[in-house]
Amino acid sequence: MNNLRIDIDRLMRRIRALGEIGALEGGGVCRLALSDEDKAGRDLVVRWMRELGLDVTVDRIGNVIGVRAGAVQGPPVMTGSHIDTVATGGLYDGNLGVLAGLEVIETLNEAGITTHHPLAVGFFTNEEGARFAPDMMGSGVHQGALSLEECLATVDSDGVSVGEHLERIGYAGNVAADSVRARAFVELHVEQGPVLEKENIVIGAVTGVQGISWTQYTVTGTSNHAGTTPMNLRHDAGYVAAAIATGARRIAREMGGDQVATSGVIELAPNLVNVIACRARVTVDLRNTDEQALQRAEQSMADEVAMLTEREGVAIEARTLARFAPVEFDREMVDRVADTAEALGHSVKRMPSGAGHDAQMFAPNCPAAMIFVPSKDGISHNVHEYTAPGEIRAGADVLLQVLLSLAGSE
Repeated sequence: MNNLRIDIDRLMRRIRALGEIGALEGGGVCRLALSDEDKAGRDLVVRWMRELGLDVTVDRIGNVIGVRAGAVQGPPVMTGSHIDTVATGGLYDGNLGVLAGLEVIETLNEAGITTHHPLAVGFFTNEEGARFAPDMMGSGVHQGALSLEECLATVDSDGVSVGEHLERIGYAGNVAADSVRARAFVELHVEQGPVLEKENIVIGAVTGVQGISWTQYTVTGTSNHAGTTPMNLRHDAGYVAAAIATGARRIAREMGGDQVATSGVIELAPNLVNVIACRARVTVDLRNTDEQALQRAEQSMADEVAMLTEREGVAIEARTLARFAPVEFDREMVDRVADTAEALGHSVKRMPSGAGHDAQMFAPNCPAAMIFVPSKDGISHNVHEYTAPGEIRAGADVLLQVLLSLAGSE
């Protein structure tokens, strides 16, 4: 079985077929969580699961898990990821981990191999957090880190809840979110960064995931004439939003190390060229591999906002959108990924992940690990996201052998 390999042509056909659902000009895809496109993507992947003989269940938050029976009953060795995307997504983010899992199943089916423990492939609702906050919603509920009731009540920009959308697209399952517990979890994913390509390395053995802190600030000032209001008498919500964004960047640069900061949303009202904004919304995304450092960044950001509130005479409401502590993956699992990759002849780098992933939700409850493959030019969440088929084959072969070593064979 050490010589068993996946069929890269078959895997690439599935990647391209799923990519046609919600396809964007330029080669990308928009399949926002619980949209009509997400429903169509779910339907296709569920059909593939059933064609491979998997026992498919849908839980109350819409997670889909397909189980392949083993020689004994019990918790499965699980793999998977997500198939929802951002609005300007690529073909590989999340999708690779799910479809490579199906390719592993088909490879085992063709070889007539029964594993000792069951195997499972899952895809989890709203991993991206692009439509509903927080991200990793489905896996968070599945692993008990997030409240099912609160997540079902979360609304999108149109005021429609997750629960209502699940009912609408037919994926409001009646199975408890914790009905399938994993014996171990392994996720194959594109790196979404430039490190592997820059260092000419094929496989990343992921050591852990950065902590994430998302905050939305709503600024209320005074709308007034842009020409007649003296600068020292303004209560400019637009300026304060911009100052929050630049303050976050300054804090990250001053802290250095692994600290990063991003302001991905700035909205102004009334959004007119000659009117001082009376209202603004700005988001700040802080990340660090060290929990204490992340807390320092959060406190610095809170101090910055308090200073702006007083100095500019505005009101600022802060709302936490997501908060996840840094996660370290099981050391034995990281070693297993690295050793397997080296045994297959691939170069390996042990590295943390800068992005959040479903695997981090599993890590507190079972041995978990991730396998990274390179992203061309470090580009992701972009229609030009690309990973070469040879690199995908390498990652999927490592996934196959790691899953076999964890599940055993008869």
